[in-house]
Amino acid sequence: MTQNFAATHLSNEQWAAVDAAIDQLAAALEPALVALSLDQRQRVVKMGDGSEAFCRTALDVIVENAELMPRNFDIDEMRRDLASHDALNTRVVRLTRLLEKAHHTDMALGSDAMVAALEGYTFLKAAGKHEGVDALKKLLGKRFEGNGRKAVVEPATV
Repeated sequence: MTQNFAATHLSNEQWAAVDAAIDQLAAALEPALVALSLDQRQRVVKMGDGSEAFCRTALDVIVENAELMPRNFDIDEMRRDLASHDALNTRVVRLTRLLEKAHHTDMALGSDAMVAALEGYTFLKAAGKHEGVDALKKLLGKRFEGNGRKAVVEPATV
């Protein structure tokens, strides 16, 4: 094979350990995770990078002026929301990086397999004449049906 981007492969036991770790992560996070509907995601007030500083400063100002706040304003809940946001965001960054590498590895593995399949198919087409693989070549060739150049259709003249 002329290409081998991903040469390390996990054993079934290692995949089982990965699955167990994902299950453990899901179980640990599940109590704190929420699912928002499409409508909620569109309507919710979002805290972006610029708004984050505003929220932190607002908390400081609110804490310093707690006596001006209505009794039902829960400063501690706001503090917990920001702390949980920070903690979750740290994990989201780590998971995003890991997921991106997983996507890259998936792409590399698929590419390695496709290149090997194409090389094998090319070899079978060239070397497999009269070797009893005609039906198999035809089966493999179905992948490429319809991939040729399209005939140019001239417009009819009236």
